[in-house]
Amino acid sequence: MTKTKFILLHFAFIGLVACKSDKLTVEPGLFKVAILYPGGEGKTFDMSYYEKTHMPLIAGFLGKNLKFYEIDKGIGGRTPNNQAPFVAVGYFYCYDVAEYNKAIGQNIDAIRKDISNYTNIQPVVQISEIKVLKSGDAK
Repeated sequence: MTKTKFILLHFAFIGLVACKSDKLTVEPGLFKVAILYPGGEGKTFDMSYYEKTHMPLIAGFLGKNLKFYEIDKGIGGRTPNNQAPFVAVGYFYCYDVAEYNKAIGQNIDAIRKDISNYTNIQPVVQISEIKVLKSGDAK
């Protein structure tokens, strides 16, 4: 290996090690907005549209107040033969609940109009403050 190649590899390695991880972390003090879509007979939900269009639309409205968002797809209930009580749950993790409410309020007409593009379900919304976090191995 030539000296030049070695130096380039060395700098590339240092650059990779120095890069910050893009880990999504939750911490106490964040606010979690859960949007739950109850399942049931005759209810429809287009997960692809929700993932690719609706959630990014809302994320754009929230801007820098949004730390990240996630989506759960319901696949089952308490026992193997039970259906999931919710077909989907969307979560937004925000820094400031007042800013969240302001952004949603300013864009509520666009949000309501877009909901009909992916579901006929009336969502249930809960806003929570994250208080405590513990890992699975915490005692």
